Amino acid sequence: MQPLEQDHTQSPAGQPGLLAPDTTGINFYRADPALTDLLKLHLPEALFRHIEPHLDRLGELAGGTLDECARLADKHTPVLHQRDKFGRDVQSIEYHPAYREIEKAAFGEFGIHALSIRKGIMGWPDKYPVVAKHAFTFLFNQAEFGMGCPINVTDGCAKLLANFGSEALKAKYLDGLTQTDMSKLTQGGQFMTEKEGGSDVGTLTTRAVQEGDHFRLYGEKWFCSNADARVVMLLARPEGAGPGTRGVGLFLMPRFLDDGSQNHYRIVRLKDKLGTRSMASGEIKFDGAIAYAVGKLDRGFVQMAEMVNSSRLSNGVKSAALMRRAWHDAITVARGRVVFGQRIIDLPLARRQLMKIMLPTEQALSMSFLTADALDRAEAGSQDAAALLRILTPTLKFRATRDARKVCGDAMEMRGGIGYIEEFVTPRLLRDAHLGSIWEGTGNIVAIDALKRAVGRHGADNALAADLHARLDDSVNVPEGWRSRLRDLSDRAVVFAREVASRVDNEGDARRATSLLYHVASAVALAWEGGRIHEMRGDARRLLLSRMVIDHRVTPGDPFRLTENTVQRRMTEHLLGDRAIGMAEVGELLLAA
Repeated sequence: MQPLEQDHTQSPAGQPGLLAPDTTGINFYRADPALTDLLKLHLPEALFRHIEPHLDRLGELAGGTLDECARLADKHTPVLHQRDKFGRDVQSIEYHPAYREIEKAAFGEFGIHALSIRKGIMGWPDKYPVVAKHAFTFLFNQAEFGMGCPINVTDGCAKLLANFGSEALKAKYLDGLTQTDMSKLTQGGQFMTEKEGGSDVGTLTTRAVQEGDHFRLYGEKWFCSNADARVVMLLARPEGAGPGTRGVGLFLMPRFLDDGSQNHYRIVRLKDKLGTRSMASGEIKFDGAIAYAVGKLDRGFVQMAEMVNSSRLSNGVKSAALMRRAWHDAITVARGRVVFGQRIIDLPLARRQLMKIMLPTEQALSMSFLTADALDRAEAGSQDAAALLRILTPTLKFRATRDARKVCGDAMEMRGGIGYIEEFVTPRLLRDAHLGSIWEGTGNIVAIDALKRAVGRHGADNALAADLHARLDDSVNVPEGWRSRLRDLSDRAVVFAREVASRVDNEGDARRATSLLYHVASAVALAWEGGRIHEMRGDARRLLLSRMVIDHRVTPGDPFRLTENTVQRRMTEHLLGDRAIGMAEVGELLLAA
């Protein structure tokens, strides 16, 4: 791949000058040892060795060509054409060539949409576990967040079809949805939102009228991303079905019919969005569109919920990616910009702000792979992992997406005035970050899902408590005093979640309870990782992050107390430095007052 348009206005990464440098030319994989460490913890050695050269290649592209293509695609948004050049009523969406280059990387070279479904991608004889797939998700979305949606919904369509579709539908559409040959690829879409009710899916009004072996769809969908997808999964109410979600069916709708003509629906207009501008989202009106039932008609919502849960995990990973990109930008500025005779990174207040960017980023990375690992184990048949996944997924989605908005804003501020200028990446990161906390359920909806459903209805808190205790028991070399404190906080967070879930009038505390579960679980995960990574290569710095989470995100602070004490300064110095930190020094800091 070659850049479509060179931008010579930015300073090379890491070179101090009058303008703060940016990340141009950085390999985002090589710049992220934590990613390498976590993959070594979660993946078999042979698989890690296989994917590492591909991750290195993607890291290089994400910091160079793909990043430039993403900037151009964000600037030159899709255009809807209502007719072709001959005057026929054939709709099409025109994309900038930079968007097409991004597609080739995502769907063609790396096949991110099909890694967990199709064998043989990038030379690996089997399907990839979810942990490996989301390593590519994490790197790719540091360059381009908008394309993450077409990747995700294509993946989701293929999974729904594979799990619930008839043999005839699978034979006709599944291969195209998982292709890495761009000439054979069939991208997917997921059209759910309607004007009558966004998260309240049971109020949808799109009708499905049976006609022989297929259905005809009538109605509207209000927010349809990847609007010109060739295969769409959507929910509609079959004629005569009852109200609510139990009366909703799942349908596959092709963009083109067997004779090559367009199906009977039209894109009314494209959305003028705050972020993810590169990707086309539209309003769709159905005028008797032909569609096919997928699975049982009265199980449509339950089946689609599987795709939504997978999408929520992907959403959390993508938000972690935005935060990591924001971190790369902020630390590059801090190390390369000299003000008042000092580098920004050497100034105390700037170091504190950098930690506010680093900490939620590392939490999200750990929780993303913890959740992905639970999904891998659940798909392998573990009921305990399935229960754990039920609470980790909404918890990750709730907190990581909200943290991304703050982190991306802080990174913009670290760059200063030019960080507000669209030639730099920070405005795009901030705009895109706001989608995460809305897509697949707003914060309120997802917090209620975590507390009222996962805890109150399914008892998933028991699986979480057991997993956290098991990880603490397995946290090698971690001081018992710190493990004991984390055990106590884990138990208290779970008890509080149960209390909130037990009564309707406690619902106002659902967001706080979900955040506490996230923070405590991430502190446990960081401690477990820190001990393991220290065994691998003698670096226990993630243990310090574990304490930082408790100090700054769990323990209530006294507004009149100075927080920048000697312990905090030493931890910050270690975490912003490049050298490995031994367990003895870390252990001392973990238990220091």
